Amino acid sequence: MHLLWPWFLGLLALIPLAIYAYWWMLRRRQRFAVRFSSLSLVRAALPQQSRWRRHVPFALLLAALTSLIVAMSRPVAVVAMPTNQTAIILAIDVSRSMCSTDIEPNRLQAAKNAAIEFVDSQPPGTQIGVVAFAGFAEMVHPPTADKRVLRDVIQSLLTGRRTAVGSAILEAIDAIAEVDPNVAPAQRRSSDPPVTPVVPGAYAPDIIVLLTDGASNAGVLPLDAAQQAVDRGIRVYTIGFGTATGGRMDCGAFDGYEPFVGGFGFGGGGGRFRRGIDEETLIQIADMTGGEYYSAESAGELHDVFRSLPTYLITRHETTEVSAAFAGLGALLTVLAVGLSLRWNPLL
Repeated sequence: MHLLWPWFLGLLALIPLAIYAYWWMLRRRQRFAVRFSSLSLVRAALPQQSRWRRHVPFALLLAALTSLIVAMSRPVAVVAMPTNQTAIILAIDVSRSMCSTDIEPNRLQAAKNAAIEFVDSQPPGTQIGVVAFAGFAEMVHPPTADKRVLRDVIQSLLTGRRTAVGSAILEAIDAIAEVDPNVAPAQRRSSDPPVTPVVPGAYAPDIIVLLTDGASNAGVLPLDAAQQAVDRGIRVYTIGFGTATGGRMDCGAFDGYEPFVGGFGFGGGGGRFRRGIDEETLIQIADMTGGEYYSAESAGELHDVFRSLPTYLITRHETTEVSAAFAGLGALLTVLAVGLSLRWNPLL
């Protein structure tokens, strides 16, 4: 449960003050009773049950006050509901290190094959979009249910320079915002309107699957971009891809240049790339957003990772304010306290 106006809980300080005032009144009444021996004897003669009955109404009144204060703080509960209206954004690293041949035929082609298998395995109607990123990120294709188009788009990806993980997350957020009106576009400038963060634990039905073989060295900071995903309730599942030893770079006769589909070549071959994955950052991104981090060092492991993505468990999380329940409970306890006080202590 989350509180929209938690500062109202400061009113709970009234509870100990009320207890002290009640105790002071009882002490004052006892001193007054001692002056009159007949009243003192009557009090002493009361059964033990009658004594605790005197305090029950006050205890109920305190419970009612507590419940009403909680109601004023506007508690909300997060309810998970199944949905088939979701968007999955595949954010694929196409930096030149993806030309490494430590995973045959190279990392990029292995990633393409796994992504295409993932697309083919989804039930009809699943909306999938593709974002490619190197020195900057670009939405190659918005979410669509056309698997043939998605296969062609993924297969056509070519490489670029540098790695902008944070920019990929922001571009994926924008891709989701195009199809989900409940998700605000990414904030890229200080002049962009602020976004009200979702209640913690409330998630959009849309997810981002981010695959990379390196560390971010361009664009916005990955954790800053991840915070924007957190504010929108978007889960990011991160995949670190490649072996520790790396391999010779070979993406064929031509590598792509920005942008990543078509484009101009700048030559391939030569050099070796080791597995320079920033796993710590990828794990943080997944933990912050409610996703999960996966590591894959072979084409088979990558296929297994895509198969294990929890796309079949995607739910829509809605927040429901439960202030009325606490207010009703407070009113009920108040009526009960007054009723018992009149019944058990009619002279008080």
